Amino acid sequence: MNIIKVVAAGVCFALAFSAPVLAQKTKKVLFVIVDGISSNTKEQIATPNLDEIAKTGGYTRAHVGGDKGTYSQTPTISAVGYNSLLTGTWVNKHNVWDNDIKDPNYHYWTIFRFFEEQYPQKKSAVFSTWLDNRTKLIGEDLPQTNHLRLDYYFDGFEHDTVRFPHDKQAEYIHSIDELVVNEASSFIRLQGPDLSWVYLEYTDDMGHKYGDSEQFYKAVGIMDDQMGRLWKAIQYREKELNEDWLMVVTTDHGRDPRTGKGHGGQSDRERGTWIVTNAKSLNTSFKNNPAIVDIMPAIANHLGIHIPKEQAFEVDGVAFTGKLSLTNMALQKSGPKIELSWVPQDKEGTAKIWISTTNKFETGGHDLYYLLKEVPITDAKATLDVSGYPSSFYKIVLEGRYNNLNRWIVE
Repeated sequence: MNIIKVVAAGVCFALAFSAPVLAQKTKKVLFVIVDGISSNTKEQIATPNLDEIAKTGGYTRAHVGGDKGTYSQTPTISAVGYNSLLTGTWVNKHNVWDNDIKDPNYHYWTIFRFFEEQYPQKKSAVFSTWLDNRTKLIGEDLPQTNHLRLDYYFDGFEHDTVRFPHDKQAEYIHSIDELVVNEASSFIRLQGPDLSWVYLEYTDDMGHKYGDSEQFYKAVGIMDDQMGRLWKAIQYREKELNEDWLMVVTTDHGRDPRTGKGHGGQSDRERGTWIVTNAKSLNTSFKNNPAIVDIMPAIANHLGIHIPKEQAFEVDGVAFTGKLSLTNMALQKSGPKIELSWVPQDKEGTAKIWISTTNKFETGGHDLYYLLKEVPITDAKATLDVSGYPSSFYKIVLEGRYNNLNRWIVE
């Protein structure tokens, strides 16, 4: 009898001792935007640190600029790209058309607002060489964002002309980038915020000043070294503190095809970007030229952020991690008929097809959606009769069990 008790006690002790080891890892995210590096430039320069990250997850060419020639075509400009990532939407929704950031539409929430609203006890941080990222795009402490507050920020140094005198060669931006990266690396290693954004500018400045040049290529090499410092901080957290980090590194636009000095248009090189990530659950979306808007839902997936249906119906991105129901939505309207197609990614389940003829969401209102059809995912197509919903504007949403797709018809 006593032996049985001792053995039982030993088993209980062993289970108690092993519990921390078996405990679910805390999920955290760091995403990084390094400015203005086209995919072809990235691929012709040695980036050993980015390559090391990609060995854990993957590297892919990606794109910005929305759907070319349609209602969602989006300028290949810096702040426009940042906000497409933050909101998972194109410019026709988030309304940031250039770097002036005159009137962002805060009804399309950033990943930071979803995160802070759902997990107020968790920690967020921004490390940036451009103050407007926090104050205008994220909209910290603005009434339009319900006075959203971040837990930590390290930015605004571009306005400190005493510490960082503004030289014509823009080397002061390199100094600020270094300060930002070193602070981010140290803070992540010591504090481990749950959601962090690092933004670095120097590469774009060298591109604007010198175009395709040794100076620009050298700046890309410097960036790679900076990514190595961030990666080491994450590796430390994962090894020592039982954490599960998603790291995503991307750029906001490419460069013009003639000199490499400009951007903003819709050439393949200006639209051509890239993504490096350590994510292990990459899906077909990652391998099929993902968009910058696909990063936000991937972050939400990793952090367990729930996006309510009304807002999810507006998100243009598709997570490049985890399970998918459908991708590659296309539609064509002819008279009262809409021909709709998609690529099934799930052999089971159905696709619900919703339609709305209003866009009240963009002003804070609510759109009324009608369920037109529900068909097997594997059908891959459907014909919609919209004669009962006469309009020159339609929102069409395909709802699967793992993801949604949406498109507009603007006549």
